Amino acid sequence: MTKQIHLAAHFPGVNNTTVWSDPEAGSHIEFSSFVHLAQTAERAKFDFFFLAEGLRLREQGGQIYDLDVVGRPDTFTVLAALAAVTERLGLTGTINSTFNEPYEVARQFASLDHLSAGRAGWNVVTSWDAFTGENFRRGGYLPAEDRYVRAKRFLETAAELFDSWRDGDVLADKETGRFLARDDAGAFERHDSQFDIKGRFNVPRSPQGRPVILQAGDSDEGREFAAATADAIFTRHGTKEAGQEFYRDVKGRLARYGRQHSDLVVLPAATFVLGDTDAEAQELADVVRHQQVSGQTAIKFLEQLWNRDLSEYDPDGPLPEVDPLVGENTIARGRASVRMYRDPLATAKQWRELAEAKNLSIRELIIEVTGRQNFVGAPNTVAESINDLVQADACDGFILVPHVTPGGLDPFADKVVPLLQERGVFRTEYSGETLRDHLGLKAPKSF
Repeated sequence: MTKQIHLAAHFPGVNNTTVWSDPEAGSHIEFSSFVHLAQTAERAKFDFFFLAEGLRLREQGGQIYDLDVVGRPDTFTVLAALAAVTERLGLTGTINSTFNEPYEVARQFASLDHLSAGRAGWNVVTSWDAFTGENFRRGGYLPAEDRYVRAKRFLETAAELFDSWRDGDVLADKETGRFLARDDAGAFERHDSQFDIKGRFNVPRSPQGRPVILQAGDSDEGREFAAATADAIFTRHGTKEAGQEFYRDVKGRLARYGRQHSDLVVLPAATFVLGDTDAEAQELADVVRHQQVSGQTAIKFLEQLWNRDLSEYDPDGPLPEVDPLVGENTIARGRASVRMYRDPLATAKQWRELAEAKNLSIRELIIEVTGRQNFVGAPNTVAESINDLVQADACDGFILVPHVTPGGLDPFADKVVPLLQERGVFRTEYSGETLRDHLGLKAPKSF
């Protein structure tokens, strides 16, 4: 059976893909930038717009990380505003479960789902560092083993709040014209290791009942968390074989939670570069990668693994002979990517072997090891590659990350989407009203 492809558009907020120097690059804080990308995605009939979030400006070596985006508007404010200038496009945002509270987040998502007529999605993330925690009342941080415990309890509690209003709880008084609520509408009570709350939820049941739940995490804990609770999961796998292994693994975990294969959508993040021919696209891709990873950027990336000040090293020279410092990272703060290096010494060994085998400088190595799943080629080549990966069960679709904001998605929408539609693997019109409809998901059940 031919699968239908799912596509989403990522508005970069925490990223290493944006080419700031491009003349077409625009603001990451002006509303017009968000509108342009969202309306392009809706014109192309994408499933949803995805907004990343960072809770603190990142630092490296004790200074603001000057290669990162500066200015990250509040997620709910942006998505609520976009609800007014889009009609069918899903509106998904990253909201942290470590430092927020269930009542507030559930209230905001229920409101967004009402305002957008059922298009809200929540990318649930955890935070591991005390650096970000300093911005919040509780401060501190959660040990790695406790992050998913809190996230699970957070989602369970939010679900109880969403479900505290049932269909039929709002009654119309024909004599007065007022709307009344049943006596027990919105009542909730939660007492566990993370939360001790009791009261009434004040937003009636929204069109989707609950927002679509998205999650990103490749660890065993992350995969299990997604299998138990998520509607969609982001991945980073860059080859068909790695994608198929992940797909089989995470989908294979669903049954133990009483879920079916179609209850979880697997969506890798992907970049793309288009040209009139494959050769032209490859030339452009090489230019883009060198724009994305300057010599300065390469040293910054290397410091995140080495946990040392490497500013005196030549980015066009060889890797440091000294080993990484193992322990709590003090060079890069507020970067989740640091946690990807679970064994810095082993990773450094792999990088050295790769650099030696291919005779790579620091910059050339970083360009190679930081590349994501990329689609490079003429529009027909890219369309064929995307379809091949989806039909081979390496994923269910892709979250596209353009390297220029806000207009970088336009070429894909204009040149690749029509080819997917001609193949019959991507919609020509929206068939449903809600984000859950777009993703082919059933009504939510309790966590």
